[in-house]
Amino acid sequence: MSRPAARLALRASSIATVSRASRPAALTVARRFAHGGQGSSQSAFKPAAGFALGAAAVAAFGVATVFSESKAGDYEAVKKDIIDTLDDSDWDDGSWGPVLVRLAWHASGTYEKKSKTGGSDGATMRYAPESTDGANAGLDKARAKLEAVKAKHPWISYADLWTLAGATAIEAMGGPKINWKPGRTDLPAPAPGVASAKIPPNGRLPDASKGPGVNGVDHLRFIFHKMGLDDRDIVALSGAHALGRCHPDRSGFDGPWTHSPITFSNLYYVELLENFWIEKKLPNGVLQYRDPDDTIMMLPSDLALLADPVFKKWVVAYARDEKLFFEDFSKSFGKLLELGVTRGQASSGGLSSIPIIGPLIKALGG
Repeated sequence: MSRPAARLALRASSIATVSRASRPAALTVARRFAHGGQGSSQSAFKPAAGFALGAAAVAAFGVATVFSESKAGDYEAVKKDIIDTLDDSDWDDGSWGPVLVRLAWHASGTYEKKSKTGGSDGATMRYAPESTDGANAGLDKARAKLEAVKAKHPWISYADLWTLAGATAIEAMGGPKINWKPGRTDLPAPAPGVASAKIPPNGRLPDASKGPGVNGVDHLRFIFHKMGLDDRDIVALSGAHALGRCHPDRSGFDGPWTHSPITFSNLYYVELLENFWIEKKLPNGVLQYRDPDDTIMMLPSDLALLADPVFKKWVVAYARDEKLFFEDFSKSFGKLLELGVTRGQASSGGLSSIPIIGPLIKALGG
């Protein structure tokens, strides 16, 4: 089927484009495609000299999962396990993909170029105040979902895992391949009652309530330009709203942006341009915009993309050319994931960072 025909088919469908019964099967096909037929070259974990703990001792400390059959640096194996966690008929539209993209986005989007603080390095969303930022509401569920993958591959840092999960989910949902690179480290937990300057303050992420006019345009430029991103990046990264939906108990907004919320496409731009958007006040008092059928929605900040000639130029370009959008999104999302990353030090996401195991390794001379 051609792209235009596929786009028409997606737009003609209801919000639940894939029924609960058929979603798992459809997504399984996508997962197989994303795997590209590549297997994981895993090998059994081999303890270092002086770290020959017996199975009984491990079980006694409740850390048997540390000894997983995972080879350090086998990111293809990690990707495979991320993909295997995506399908879930009890979660949103049947996939964890969209919220994993949001996790990677928000973990990276706190970067400030001037102070060189924030960004994806450190996995600082594990700690307050970033963990309690209203913009990150609900992302605790995404972080918890990835714990099983982390347990199976304890050598990977949380910072690498979160960003790899977002990049992998995009590709698994039909989007472009993201040029993801490893090497992020995890910030150790701050001492109780001690604030760490390495944990970014709240307020660095986009505020979706800003818009739809000049106020929203200025806000978007303020947020993204301080990261070191430009206007084209702003519009390209906004295309991630093709995925997922908003929840009143998280962002305060409600509903999906497109009729295919678990398929990566340029439909966000098509809907933004071609639909007629009507103000809608939710029961919680939050203002958003709905289409005439009240089946999809847009945020005030989404409509701000139409209020500026430079922004709108790229909205039109991406609505007309999905290939161009995929190319630009891949570049912009790759740049986003790299914000704040400083390489050259060994990852702190390995065995020594795990409670109980770290002291054991030290005591045994490992």
